[in-house]
Amino acid sequence: MSGDVVRQILTALLAIVLGVAGSLALYIALDFLVNLLPRRLGNKVRPWVFLGPLLAILGFYLVFPTFNTIYLSFLDARSENFVGLENYLWAFTSRDMHIAFRNNLLWIVVVTSATVGLGLLIAVLVDRVSYEPVAKSLIFLPIAISFVGASVIFRFVYAFKPPGVPQIGLLNGILVSLGFDPIPWLIEQPWINNLALMGVMIWLQTGFAMVVLSAGLKSIPAEILEAARVDGANEWQVFWRIIVPMLSSTIAVVATTMVINVLKVFDIVLVMTNGNFGTEVLANRMVKEMFAFRNFGRGSTVAVILLLAIIPIMVINIRRFQEQEAIR
Repeated sequence: MSGDVVRQILTALLAIVLGVAGSLALYIALDFLVNLLPRRLGNKVRPWVFLGPLLAILGFYLVFPTFNTIYLSFLDARSENFVGLENYLWAFTSRDMHIAFRNNLLWIVVVTSATVGLGLLIAVLVDRVSYEPVAKSLIFLPIAISFVGASVIFRFVYAFKPPGVPQIGLLNGILVSLGFDPIPWLIEQPWINNLALMGVMIWLQTGFAMVVLSAGLKSIPAEILEAARVDGANEWQVFWRIIVPMLSSTIAVVATTMVINVLKVFDIVLVMTNGNFGTEVLANRMVKEMFAFRNFGRGSTVAVILLLAIIPIMVINIRRFQEQEAIR
């Protein structure tokens, strides 16, 4: 191990020790100061004193950058001159942005529907088999792979060579062995390549949806399901009229989580196509404008649009949690 590596490790350990010790000393000092106040005033001040450092950190790393991004979206490429709504007009009139909007909407519909639907279907099916833990583990396993790692794997799965040339891609190898021509999965637009990219995220996230929905399924009393079957309901009716309604809140949580993840999707598109061939999405466009074209105004504008798209989903989720807490 080189000296530089050892020095970096020691620096990291020292930072951790000093950070933890410093935080502990800060809270001990604040608690001592609060104890000097009258009891009634101290009880009112204490929560804010202990939350204060955390709120300050959140404000510095989250709130301030948010407002700064909004401010930059009204400036030019070099953040020097005020341009008003020019960047927003570009965002809603640019052909590249239209493609990104279309693809993000398609991702939301397809990926969310597929992951929630497959997750629920698998959760119901594996609940009835004796090897349930093994099946769930195998289906959940892909979520341990990063988006970048999965994208590299699927680049080999989708690899394309011209007809007559040996295929190294799994899918095209299967097609050629069956007598069909190979398909350029990542080039054929507008639907095949976008659906191919979505398949990567569906493969990664179905396990997450299955685990969450399976936990909700376990909470449904078995007596209710047995009573429905005794009354003559078949399995299809039990699924649609009992299981789905009783899992509606869990399904909604999984669906909103997937929508937020889809709106932020970036790694898969960057690694597999970099937004070429009609596969652009908003997050990838934001990175291109910000770091490839060095246009901070347009990059900030796309970031603000993503923020505005996510806020309503977060509000709906928060209201749902509040309603559930009120029922409890």
